[in-house]
Amino acid sequence: MTRELLTGNASAAWGARLADVDYVPAFPITPQTEIIELLSRWVTEGELAGRFVTFDSEHSMLTAAGAAAATGARVFTATSSQGLLYGFEMLYTMAGWRVPLVLVNVSRGLSSPVTLEADHNDVLSARDTGFLQIHAETCQEVLDSVLIGYRLAESEDVALPVLVNMDGFTLSFTREPVDLPDADRVREFLPSYEPRHAFIRGDEPMAQGTAVLGGFAYSYFRYQLHLAQRRALEVHEQHARAFHEAFGRFYGLIELFEMDDADFVLVMSNAFATKGKAAVRRLRARGVKAGLLRLRVLRPFPGEVIARALSGRKAVGVIDQNLSPGIGGITFQEIAAALYGTREAPALLSIIGGLGGKNLSDPELESIFHDLERAAAGDPVPSPRLLYTEAEKERMEGLLHIAGKGILS
Repeated sequence: MTRELLTGNASAAWGARLADVDYVPAFPITPQTEIIELLSRWVTEGELAGRFVTFDSEHSMLTAAGAAAATGARVFTATSSQGLLYGFEMLYTMAGWRVPLVLVNVSRGLSSPVTLEADHNDVLSARDTGFLQIHAETCQEVLDSVLIGYRLAESEDVALPVLVNMDGFTLSFTREPVDLPDADRVREFLPSYEPRHAFIRGDEPMAQGTAVLGGFAYSYFRYQLHLAQRRALEVHEQHARAFHEAFGRFYGLIELFEMDDADFVLVMSNAFATKGKAAVRRLRARGVKAGLLRLRVLRPFPGEVIARALSGRKAVGVIDQNLSPGIGGITFQEIAAALYGTREAPALLSIIGGLGGKNLSDPELESIFHDLERAAAGDPVPSPRLLYTEAEKERMEGLLHIAGKGILS
């Protein structure tokens, strides 16, 4: 094992390299391009034996990824934001084919308006496709999740593609110390892929991805996909324990931070959870029983695990770095559904924060705990609430004035 300072993008590339992937279809898009640049260089210099091919779009890239995985190859690819949406049709197709591969998405806000920074509407738009989703907080977790992702995807009880998500810029271009596991130990944890469901072999012909079959067959296959997702909850835990035994790091379905006696809890995901943890530490130092639950595996959704962790708390605030216009935060809705009907369900607040990479300031995070105390006391608290400072509002009004626009309501 060696330790290096790596960006999130480089960590993803190292995950693919250590997984000894056979095929990397690629198309550049900010902020994930560094991933495919590194893989291209390694293939050219003979450090990675796989085949690297650049395509004319993300749709072609994802089509090639699914087709290659259906032949029995171990496939890695990556994209971001508009690229994920451009290839969106193929996400459903690949999941329907039940082909195991790993796709890294580097989250970025969706147009319009344009931002290049992190926002989770891109990755959460894919939550119903059938891809498993793992959301990483750190560069180390990105690398490790790629390895766990292959083992999960290739499990016979699962046989589904895995999407590993990291935040654009916030993590993709941030360097952190990352332990690079020894390649021989990775091969013990993740042996060569031996396809048992989808492959091309002359002595065992099969039909794969057939044409129109009608609703009765569609219902069968779609529900089998759902059952495979539910099985992945247990399979993930098995592989997480095996990963811990091999490398000393454990990644559960969720992460609990300072939760043993926590009365007031933030629920967050991805890189901004680091800011939430810092806020929890500051409040703990002032005697507030604060805690944080980090969402790591979002598909399958571990609703029962989350409900057990949150039941009995006084109040919970769910920070969504996404916005479903007309209803609010996406993960808030799913957590509310998980808590529905449970005993000792806490007061629950929806907070929208960090859209398009907007910073989450310390005062904003601490104001949430003030709202949680008010909600626990039975006081009315607006929900959902957008985190937005007076300084940001004044800056926005200045831009609108320059553009010759009025203030939008």
